[in-house]
Amino acid sequence: MSRPIIFAIDDDPQVLRALNRDLRSQYGKEYKVMSTESANEALETLVEMKNAGDVIAIFISDQRMPEMPGVDFLQKAVKIYPDAKRVLLTAYSDTDAAIKAINDVQLDYYLMKPWDPPEEKLYPVVNDLLNDWQSHYIPAFKGIKLIGFQFSPQSHIIKDYLGSNLIPYQWLDIERNEEAKTLFAANNLCNDQLPTVIYEDGAFEARPTINNIAEKLGISAALSNEIYDVVIIGAGPAGLAASVYGASEGLRTLLIERKAPGGQAGSSSRIENYLGFPAGLSGSDLTHRAITQAKRLGAEFLSPRSVQNIQERDGYKYIILEDGSEIISRSIVITTGVDYRKLEVKGVDQFTGAGVYYGAAITEASACKDKQVYIIGGGNSAGQAAMYLSKFAQKVNIVIRREDLTATMSAYLIEQIAGTPNIEVLAFTEVIEARGENSLKELTIINVNTKETKDVEASALYIFIGAKPYTEWVQMGIIKSKGFIETGRDLTGYDEFNKQWKLKRDPFLLETSCPGIFAAGDVRAGAMNRVASAVGEGSMAISFVHKYLAEV
Repeated sequence: MSRPIIFAIDDDPQVLRALNRDLRSQYGKEYKVMSTESANEALETLVEMKNAGDVIAIFISDQRMPEMPGVDFLQKAVKIYPDAKRVLLTAYSDTDAAIKAINDVQLDYYLMKPWDPPEEKLYPVVNDLLNDWQSHYIPAFKGIKLIGFQFSPQSHIIKDYLGSNLIPYQWLDIERNEEAKTLFAANNLCNDQLPTVIYEDGAFEARPTINNIAEKLGISAALSNEIYDVVIIGAGPAGLAASVYGASEGLRTLLIERKAPGGQAGSSSRIENYLGFPAGLSGSDLTHRAITQAKRLGAEFLSPRSVQNIQERDGYKYIILEDGSEIISRSIVITTGVDYRKLEVKGVDQFTGAGVYYGAAITEASACKDKQVYIIGGGNSAGQAAMYLSKFAQKVNIVIRREDLTATMSAYLIEQIAGTPNIEVLAFTEVIEARGENSLKELTIINVNTKETKDVEASALYIFIGAKPYTEWVQMGIIKSKGFIETGRDLTGYDEFNKQWKLKRDPFLLETSCPGIFAAGDVRAGAMNRVASAVGEGSMAISFVHKYLAEV
């Protein structure tokens, strides 16, 4: 942790050197002493320091300076660092100005020059002020800060990206957080520039794209190979497993992800039935372990980048990215998983990202504190989200069309939900409308049997209504069933298969209708839709990649 700062300003170099000497000899071990002869330079530096999370404990400013009086400097400085103590250095003739400053800038002390000996005239004063400051001091967050409106879709996208990638950040609500307002004013921002990301080095970026953030943080690294043995598209559990096994077995391996690693599993607050973790683990923890393992073994990771198409030329697979660039590989494993289906209900689109969320959206849980929350869906993901949100919300309501959860949810989750007093299951119920102003405020629900409707208060709606495969981009004649990619022997039942498949052998178990292109995890037709089975398929796909590469 960086040391708090004692900031001294005096235009007289000799006085400033003496002040620096005395301050450093007494406080240099616990505090960083900074100084400047220019008040204007100091003010410019303060904004950069504030952005970077540096903390100033005390200002010691001379009163008579050519660029501006010390009182004026302190008036501007305290707008950036309102909690810092303020000391004015004065000559005897400036006493009236110092007394006036006590009211104008809430001056803590005025110090007569010279202060010799410091043991009697400087240190006792500074000691008292620093002790008082320390009693109220809370260490500042060092890292990325995100300033924005709580119910802003753009803010939600950035929060979700940073959270999903396990990048530490501090969320600052411009409407409720004083630190946000201070940074907003110090950087001369306006509402149209929100959300704004302030990076750890003090630089800031207004309304950045996810690609902008990834580039700044060095997440999307440059590729190191011209041709890869295997490119894995999608960094869910299946893709992560494939990258671990591919890299560990010596294949030149590249993993491409359009959003953040982990897929739907990565946003799960608690996975309790994964082998080897008796106490369970979060999806983000599992993802972090897997991506770290894959990188350590030599896999490369490209994110956030979307694949637009796959082409085959001269026996090689060409992966076409959204910017038109191409990656060449000898084989491909498609592990793009599934997306939650959209809820086609009046008002839902209007509030998506502003109270309505698809998936767990753990990053927004703290905003649900002591409020009414609704969840649509009866699967395990919905159950895990309900248990997590119950720690924050006043009440969590699970909306399902069925009589109960037994047909769609694991028994351990049903038992946990039944034992949680602030979770209620609303059977035979649907949401038919969402309403609000800038954010979601109210839902209309209907009993599907009696047709009785009811308006209910709702601060958040989380939607888990089944999944559709993310395969719209997959072309090349790859055979799909309802969007899911067909593989292995199941392909032989399609008339177009025999027109496409020209090899003497049958497709491998996870191979698509295009030789050398495999599918694993939830994106594959007939998949088990469990984390463990996705991990198994991802690792199994690499064994088939080896067999395919041995042929070509």
